[in-house]
Amino acid sequence: MKIRIIGFVILPVLMMSLSGCGTDEKFLAVDKKGKTVVDRFGQLQVNGTKLCTEAGKPIQLRGMSSHGLQWAGKYANEDVIGWLRDDWNIQVWRAAMYLTQGGYIENPVIKEKVINSIEAAIKLGIYVIVDWHVLSDKNPQVYQTKAIEFFTDIAQKYGSYPNIIYEICNEPNGKDVTWAGQIKPYAEAVIGAIRSVDPDNLIIVGTPNWSQDVDVAALDPIKGEKNIMYTLHFYAGTHGEELRKKAEKALDLGLPIFVTEWGTSDASGGGGVYLDKSKIWLSFLKKHQISWVNWSVTNKGEESGVLVYNADREGKGHWKETDLSESGRFIRQVLRNEIRIP
Repeated sequence: MKIRIIGFVILPVLMMSLSGCGTDEKFLAVDKKGKTVVDRFGQLQVNGTKLCTEAGKPIQLRGMSSHGLQWAGKYANEDVIGWLRDDWNIQVWRAAMYLTQGGYIENPVIKEKVINSIEAAIKLGIYVIVDWHVLSDKNPQVYQTKAIEFFTDIAQKYGSYPNIIYEICNEPNGKDVTWAGQIKPYAEAVIGAIRSVDPDNLIIVGTPNWSQDVDVAALDPIKGEKNIMYTLHFYAGTHGEELRKKAEKALDLGLPIFVTEWGTSDASGGGGVYLDKSKIWLSFLKKHQISWVNWSVTNKGEESGVLVYNADREGKGHWKETDLSESGRFIRQVLRNEIRIP
C-alpha cells in the first residue's frame, strides 16, 4: 500500500506570486487550493511514451537537480528544497549522488544527503529523483552489487511513498560500454531488485554515450516491466538538432523519455549561457510532454549553476536576485511560468 501525505498547505507568498501568471495549474508545485503536486498527481505511471498521473493523465514535471552531493550537499535540506518549491515552483528535486570523486563508494556517509532529500520531498509534497550518478566510473556494472544494495534499502524504507523516482544509472559512457553489453543487463538486475520491494514507483534507466543515445535503447528496450523510462541528457551550448532527432526517433519507436539532467551551458558546465538554444530545447520538451530537471543548484561559479560564486554558503535558501547567476535567473523565470515557452 502506498503512503500518501495529504494536506493543504497555506503559502500566501506563493499564491500571490504564481497564481497571477495565468498558467495551467498542472505546472504549479502547489495549486491555488494549497494542494501539492503529489496530492494532485499521486502515483506516477507510464503509458506509452507519456509520464502520467495516477488517473492516467499525461503530465510534464519540471524541477532542479543538486550538483554532486559530496560538494553541494549543503543544499540537500528542507529549507533549500522548500524554497525551490515555494519561490521557484519546482515539482521535482534530484539528489545527484556521485559514486567516485569523493562520492558514495569512497564516502558512504553521502547517502545521508539523499535521505535528507527524500524526507524533505515527502514532507513538502514533491517528487524526488534518487540518482545513482555513474560518470567517471563509466561502466555501471563496476558497482552493480553496491547499486542493488543501495536501491533495495531505499525501496524498503521509502518505496511505499509515491514521491520516489529511482534513477539507476546517470551517464554510462565509453566506447566499450554498450547498451546490450553492459547497460541493459545492469538495468535489468537493478530493476529486478527494486521491483522485489517496490512494484510501482518510476524507474529511469541511463542510455549510452552519456545518456544521449536514446535511439539505441529504443531498438532493444527492457521487456516485461512497467513504469520504466529512459533518460536523455543535453547541454544547450553543445547539443542541438542532431540530438533532438535522436529523441524523436526514440519516441517514434515507443521509448518513454525523461530528461533528468540538462544545462543552459555547454557540456563542461561552462562556455557561456545559451538562452536562445535553451528555449528551443524547452519548446521541444513541452511539445512532447517530456519532463525535465535542470543542472544544477551550486555556488561553485560554473555557468550552468544557478547561484553565483560563494552565494548562500550555508545552504539556507531565500536567495536574492544578486545571488542568482544568469542561468539561475532564467530557469527561475521558466519554472515560475514568467517566460512563455511556445
